[in-house]
Amino acid sequence: MRVYNCLKLGTSLLGAGMLATVVSAPAQAADAAKVAAIVKGLDNPFFQTMQKGIEEQAKANGVNVSVQAAANMGDATGQADRLTAMAMQDFDCYLVNPISVSNLVQALVPVAQKKRPIVNIDSTIDPEQAKAAGFAVSTYIGTDNVAAGALAGEEMLKLVPKGSKVALIAGIVGDVGSNARIKGFKQAVEGKLEVVVMVSADWDREKALTAATDILAAHPDLAGFFAANDIMALGVERAVQTSGKDVKVIGLDGIVDALKSIAAGELSATVAQYPYVVGAMGVEACAVAAKGKELPANVPAPVLLINKDNAEASLKNFPRPGGDYPDPFREMLK
Repeated sequence: MRVYNCLKLGTSLLGAGMLATVVSAPAQAADAAKVAAIVKGLDNPFFQTMQKGIEEQAKANGVNVSVQAAANMGDATGQADRLTAMAMQDFDCYLVNPISVSNLVQALVPVAQKKRPIVNIDSTIDPEQAKAAGFAVSTYIGTDNVAAGALAGEEMLKLVPKGSKVALIAGIVGDVGSNARIKGFKQAVEGKLEVVVMVSADWDREKALTAATDILAAHPDLAGFFAANDIMALGVERAVQTSGKDVKVIGLDGIVDALKSIAAGELSATVAQYPYVVGAMGVEACAVAAKGKELPANVPAPVLLINKDNAEASLKNFPRPGGDYPDPFREMLK
């Protein structure tokens, strides 16, 4: 069943661990909007897909876009340094996907002082910290992570008997998105399943594998795992396969490897976000802002529960969801 909850790639290396600036879209008209985009580490395929959405939508909208990325998912300082350099240049709009709620706040101060629109996608900038620094984002585009986690919980309830024991694999300690996904899952299964343990695995596949191996040994009657992203879910699934047990594993993100795993009967399910769509909508928002139009404060991105019933179709549609989805920016550009 399809559930929408409205709640190219050109990376080069300058040296060990450092990702270079990526400039996309062919030369546009002299008056074309110029957009600076800063995303999380391209060591994660989720953000590779986001970059692709940014670049392809820029080309479609006649926008010049320059994309920079953190060296990896933990490179909060490096990401801020890249944005600081971009803030000194003359862009019409800044599209930001921060590693944490605070790491880009100070780098955005000069952007706000120039009164340039700030489009925040995927991971939120803390509004109180932004206010203290003297600015507010123009719009936020991203997943309702609590609702996405709840979809995963509802699917788990269909897969395991009532009262079963489940374990949770969270991302980085304190990460807002991870916390919201875990919260949504817990809310969905409260009083119906027993959460016996939660471990943070830092969004890392190998750490998740190790954590899951230990959990399976400590809880031999465990029935399921929920991991806050697909990278970790794939690590968990490897631990489950090694154990030889029938333990259900659900992830969240909808990366290609997870969809293939579900189609192969390994992972049980994932809640797919669409980073391609989030990136594309971010570019549309900048194009709207460049025309002087006011942006809506918050725009939820589509999510879709993917299990064995729709995994093959989802692979064919990737990196987009099948069918249409609400997009106020597309309407504003008409």
